Amino acid sequence: MFAAQWPGARWAIEGGAGLGRPLAHRLLEEHIDDVVDVPAKLSTRVRALGHGHGRKTDAADAVSTAIAARTTATLQRISPEQPAHALRLLSDRRDDLVAARTQTVNRLHAALTALVPGGAPTALTAGKAAERLRTVRPRELVAKTRRAMASDLLADLRRLDDQLKVLDKQITAGVKASATSLPDLYGLGPVLAARILGRIGDITRFSSAGHLASYCGTAPIDVSSGDTVRHRLSRAGDRALSHALHIMAITQARSHAEGRLLPAQTPSREKPQRSAALPETPPVRCDLPPAPARSPPRSDGSGRTFGGDSVIQRGWLNPKHQARTRGGCTSERSGSGEHRPHPRPGGAFVKQVHHEREPAQGLQSPDAGEVARVGALET
Repeated sequence: MFAAQWPGARWAIEGGAGLGRPLAHRLLEEHIDDVVDVPAKLSTRVRALGHGHGRKTDAADAVSTAIAARTTATLQRISPEQPAHALRLLSDRRDDLVAARTQTVNRLHAALTALVPGGAPTALTAGKAAERLRTVRPRELVAKTRRAMASDLLADLRRLDDQLKVLDKQITAGVKASATSLPDLYGLGPVLAARILGRIGDITRFSSAGHLASYCGTAPIDVSSGDTVRHRLSRAGDRALSHALHIMAITQARSHAEGRLLPAQTPSREKPQRSAALPETPPVRCDLPPAPARSPPRSDGSGRTFGGDSVIQRGWLNPKHQARTRGGCTSERSGSGEHRPHPRPGGAFVKQVHHEREPAQGLQSPDAGEVARVGALET
């Protein structure tokens, strides 16, 4: 016996629930109880922090796995396989068959849509597909080939349905043999109960209810900051377990008397209260001058538009109503038509300068009221 050379040693296996499962169970057969499973992510972090520049070799993997097992006290201990593992195998097999059936139904629906005028119903079953396929008698080679493929898909669909029926009976018998009370919960049938039992396994490996909730991915994440208390939905954990619990919750909220009351009892989100040390700041409002009257734009047919809010020429937009200076100040037009500059600190003010635009050759001159305003700083 190889392991008997080191009595009382602790054996650490990277991926003991995956590729390292055969080695782990071989050690258990030799009556070695202290065998722990080291996650691959944990050993990778140890190797990255080492002095070997993260090189992945057999020797480096063994050293990083041993260091991780020696410094981590919450590693899962590998135990002999339990009946719950058989439920997990049956549940995973059922998920694969359901996915294959969905793919077969989609392909059969596409084939019948090309063969039968009007297509096929969305909720397609083997019986409905057989009725539609009996009405098709193609004469061309392409249509005959398509009908033969549809017949093969129909045979695959019937085979998958038979396998699912047998598998459902096995799952129901396994859940009943486990003597669990999960099927007594509303919205949780034998299929979901088998998934939960198979995924959780030995319940004693969870130290608390919060540990189990974190493993299932249902424990909220605290992202509070200061006086604001906020939680976010966790994206970690076992997504298959989270999906099973989600289906049960949705079923109870739809058709269960007590489940319908839960959304009403959920506290509404209130606006977080400000701290007494932070007084309420009044909003800052800017008094903007009224916008000048806009004249309707007009064009002379030469690609140049006059009037409105801008002069568009050669793809450039030149604003007319406001001229912005380097200091960010603008001037406004008074009721008498006179420009009044805004005063600036230090005695500087904005001066409005008018320049008449000279008409170009071949273009119609704008009216005398259209001018370009240029802002200048004068000290």
